[in-house]
Amino acid sequence: MIAELRRSYPLQVILTVVGIPRSVYYYWVNASFKPDPYLDTKMQIKTIFHAHKGRYGYRRVQTALSSQSCYLNHKTVQKLMAQLGIKSTVRPKRYQSYKGALGKVAPNLLERNFGASRPNQKWVTDVTEFNIKGEKVYLSPILDLYNQEIISYTITDRPQISMVMQMLQQAFKQLKPKDKPMLHSDQGWQYQMGFYQEALKEQGLTQSMSRKGNCLDNAVMENWFGIMKSEFFYQEKFETIESFKQGLHEYIHYYNHDRIKQKLKGLSPVQYRTQSLLVT
Repeated sequence: MIAELRRSYPLQVILTVVGIPRSVYYYWVNASFKPDPYLDTKMQIKTIFHAHKGRYGYRRVQTALSSQSCYLNHKTVQKLMAQLGIKSTVRPKRYQSYKGALGKVAPNLLERNFGASRPNQKWVTDVTEFNIKGEKVYLSPILDLYNQEIISYTITDRPQISMVMQMLQQAFKQLKPKDKPMLHSDQGWQYQMGFYQEALKEQGLTQSMSRKGNCLDNAVMENWFGIMKSEFFYQEKFETIESFKQGLHEYIHYYNHDRIKQKLKGLSPVQYRTQSLLVT
């Protein structure tokens, strides 16, 4: 604005009217001619951010930049993302599926010890609900605590026992003869059913359950639902249930194979598992 007005008025008159000191004016004039030292980096940040559909916060963006030989402090990445006006979304709370005790309740053997030293040592599971244009859809996944990979899941229109039984059969195919994981859940009715508990017993799995009404006992699964809904479900509009289901399949594949995690040394769950198997 001042540059335009200088064509018609003396500079000092303009600065006096707008209340800007001469030194400040010349500082910004000089600064405007300096190239942005982060111009290329900002392009990289935008590319990474949009490639992951806005799901990455500044820490994952920093890790992705490092893999491209661009090493920046996380605070610098956070500042650059703020300048670009981009940030990851906030996670809403998930649907609560607990319905009370209906059958045999297992003890809380996991006891919030969410660490695992190898694949197929500790699994967690739960069910979450989606509302698609007034119709309900249910997701039942199993997550491996070793690398937080979704190793098995089913998507159904009704929360029936067949949903978790099919999920179990898929998960059992991932096991080697020596693998006998613990499988932790809440006290949902599905996990108290005789069919479910007998299937675990036949496969040699140990069942564990959260304490009644204590969601923190299954915090990793809760956290994954929050991530998935924030990065996928609340980011898109679905015209049909089929388009939603297809998108959910694609997101889970993306999460397992492409979405990097700080706790996994900047690798995706599948990459981390593959690397660990090569080392051992």
